[in-house]
Amino acid sequence: MVQSDNSLASATLVLDEYIRSNGKKHTKQRNAILDVFVRAGGHLSLYEILALVQKSQPGVGFATIYRTMKLFVDAGIADEQRFGGDHAIYEISHGTDHHDHIICTECGSIFEFHDELIEKRQDVIAATFGVKVTHHRHVIHGKCTDIERCAAAKP
Repeated sequence: MVQSDNSLASATLVLDEYIRSNGKKHTKQRNAILDVFVRAGGHLSLYEILALVQKSQPGVGFATIYRTMKLFVDAGIADEQRFGGDHAIYEISHGTDHHDHIICTECGSIFEFHDELIEKRQDVIAATFGVKVTHHRHVIHGKCTDIERCAAAKP
């Protein structure tokens, strides 16, 4: 899912405010990483972000990507997800609606969905335990039924 220029402008404002209020510095590398991350959309690993950033900024290293993505998570621009693999996956959190995930355990494809019935049912279940849901992470694991698409999607 490719994001718009409005998403980039909005994320830039959030980053500017976070940097200003936390005494950090603006860098050309952070701006390049933000641009690539927001425009790419979707679910990206640090290695995927690094490869995309190095197309325009070949001097950027893995440690810079790692630290910058942590900063984006802290700023509320990105979410770090761990879907059971070895590496974290990052997705845009700022300006996006809540959604859940279905992950194919064969090819690793990640599908986003939102189901109001599931959301309401979670609230009912939590209430039976005397809990009010403040946030949640719902991940369903399964296998693609389209074998050809699944095979083509494997890394």
